[in-house]
Amino acid sequence: MRLNSLKPAPGAKKDRHRVGRGVGSGWGKTAGRGHKGQKARSGGFHKLGFEGGQMPLHRRLPKRGFNSLTRDDIAEVRLSDLESIQVTDVDLAALQAAGIVSRKALGAKIILAGKLTKKLNIKGGDLKASKGARAAIEGAGGTVEKVEVRPEEKPKKEKKAKPEAKPAQESPKAAEEGSKAEGSKA
Repeated sequence: MRLNSLKPAPGAKKDRHRVGRGVGSGWGKTAGRGHKGQKARSGGFHKLGFEGGQMPLHRRLPKRGFNSLTRDDIAEVRLSDLESIQVTDVDLAALQAAGIVSRKALGAKIILAGKLTKKLNIKGGDLKASKGARAAIEGAGGTVEKVEVRPEEKPKKEKKAKPEAKPAQESPKAAEEGSKAEGSKA
């Protein structure tokens, strides 16, 4: 057998149906579309999911939940993953270099899954550990550096001093009446 003598197996290659090419072909006249109706017409296809004007299924069902845009920011790391890492001082960069955590991850959380026998030092504010994972790491002789990140306090804006209320002015009529009253007293 040579490359120039290769050919497909018998029956593997079939000619495509060329519809609408006369009655003798078996696919003439209506060309496999049947008689009349929307599907028999040219351009007689409506959009996907269209149910003839009835409210389509994808609109009848309620919407629920959402896809968080930040779901990939914090990676999940198992203790068994830490067992395979070569370094003793573990931070986010070391996890990314080892391929345990995605390069896009902004942080990671270590969870209690698997066993840890190595002594590891977990460093950095971008690495957190669950209670069980912290206990397992410390039980193996390691440490978990706890970094409390406090949000920066914004300087408080000084409140503007309220302008003092002006004393009420008397209306011109009241002023006239007041002067008449004073004149009658005198």
